[in-house]
Amino acid sequence: MKRLGRVFLVDDDELILAMLSRTLEREGYEVRTDTGETDLPDKIISWHPDVVLLDVNLPGQNGMDTLKALKNDASHIEVIMLTADDTAETAVKAMKMGARDYLTKPFNIDEVKIVIGKALENIKLKDELDYLRKISSSLFENDFLGVSKITKELQEKVEKIAEAHVSSILITGESGVGKEVIARNIHRMMFGTEASSSVPFIAVNCSALPDTLLESELFGYEKGAFTDARKNKKGLFEVADGGTLLLDELGEMKLSLQSKLLRVLEERVVRRIGGQEEIPVEVTVIATTNRDLAAAVEKGEFRMDLFYRLNAFCLNVPPLRDRDRREDIPVLANHFLASFAKEYNKPVEGFSAEAEKLMLCYRWPGNVRELKNMVRGIVVLQNARMIMPEHLPLELSGLTTRREKEKTQQEGFLLPEAGMSLDEMEKGLIIQAMERAEGNKTKAAKLLKISYDSFRYQLKKFGLE
Repeated sequence: MKRLGRVFLVDDDELILAMLSRTLEREGYEVRTDTGETDLPDKIISWHPDVVLLDVNLPGQNGMDTLKALKNDASHIEVIMLTADDTAETAVKAMKMGARDYLTKPFNIDEVKIVIGKALENIKLKDELDYLRKISSSLFENDFLGVSKITKELQEKVEKIAEAHVSSILITGESGVGKEVIARNIHRMMFGTEASSSVPFIAVNCSALPDTLLESELFGYEKGAFTDARKNKKGLFEVADGGTLLLDELGEMKLSLQSKLLRVLEERVVRRIGGQEEIPVEVTVIATTNRDLAAAVEKGEFRMDLFYRLNAFCLNVPPLRDRDRREDIPVLANHFLASFAKEYNKPVEGFSAEAEKLMLCYRWPGNVRELKNMVRGIVVLQNARMIMPEHLPLELSGLTTRREKEKTQQEGFLLPEAGMSLDEMEKGLIIQAMERAEGNKTKAAKLLKISYDSFRYQLKKFGLE
């Protein structure tokens, strides 16, 4: 089994440690446990874990002190706090100190898996961004390749918007279509390829933080504004001053914060929480969403005035399954293939005509992200010079006949004669659900009769989000 990551468990309850350890080891994690009596920070750091699950109340030392020590000496380690105290104050304090997330006892094991999965995904994202910073900025440009008419028109719009230095931009499209890639392209074009690396580009996921934390992150706060506000803190608008602020998943932002965002866009000033001073900011705000904001306006879930403020410069990125964009698939696939072949020092040279045909027939529910991850997997696992149909994942390989697919839909599942792994089966069902729900994750989760968070975890597990 492939090792998913290293997890260090700290709790004074040995039964909890045993239960978590067994479960996570079965999932493929490498696990170490400790009851937290002595020398905890040194033990953790010396083992080099990816994620730490850390109890707040420990017999030998305070969990918050350990968290502080870890963030001072090993800030790359993702820490998830375990607490029996179900209060917002504890969570806010821990997350302000650098914790990735927190779990309240008693917790559900599926919830633990999801939170750990999110932490590992964050590590992966940071590693990818570090890698991208080391290589030429042209990679962002090349990830936006395409020969279709619709892609060329989109590229032209991006160039015009960047040239005009538009101050607020909306990018819409399904998950995985490349909205952040386009945002980074706009940033690079606005400030120049070389200069853009030194100009702030700050990204924040509006759906990843509670409302109170998101507000303080965006607008900052003054000393004494609330409990634990012991000093002034700049918000991300101030941090991004002179550069670009990417508001990812803007459609999930609450109405109360939307009004504050609109004021910043209109007046170009921010006021910190608890402050009176209006601070001028010159920031290009790029908002992305996979929601239909016009429909959200009709439902009263999104401010009309903010929508029309952003929609003046709107870029809609179509999914790969769109008939007008499908000819981009081989171009992107071969670009990723060449890039990963160089990265992993593999002899692979290209896709066969049959393999390209299968890729063109596939719906790509995970869009460009799914395509990129698929190509990465092929390059890592194969040593062939030419990628043939049998080298593709099961859902693309054509090993399942149309009759079998129809029977699968009628009966729920049919094991192919050649057999398949449970992971392949799960991934196939996830993809079917996304296709049937037309990309709507909530509907797809309901089809599989699992929670939305569990479904998100599965998407990330298989590289579909």
